Amino acid sequence: MSLPSADELKGKWKQQVGAAKIAWGKLTEDELLKSEGREEKLAGLVQERYAITRDEADKQVKDFIKKCKS
Repeated sequence: MSLPSADELKGKWKQQVGAAKIAWGKLTEDELLKSEGREEKLAGLVQERYAITRDEADKQVKDFIKKCKS
């Protein structure tokens, strides 16, 4: 089984932006699109906007991505 290409990941992320916007309403759609679904970028945005620890932001992002994959 091959890993999805960067373009495939970006395409899938665009489909998830609506759900991410519900999860993190303080983030703009533009910010979410620019993160391209990358965990590190997204966690950084969540941490900054919600003034939470990096560990908590990482946990929220990992949980969100896990839900999206199932």
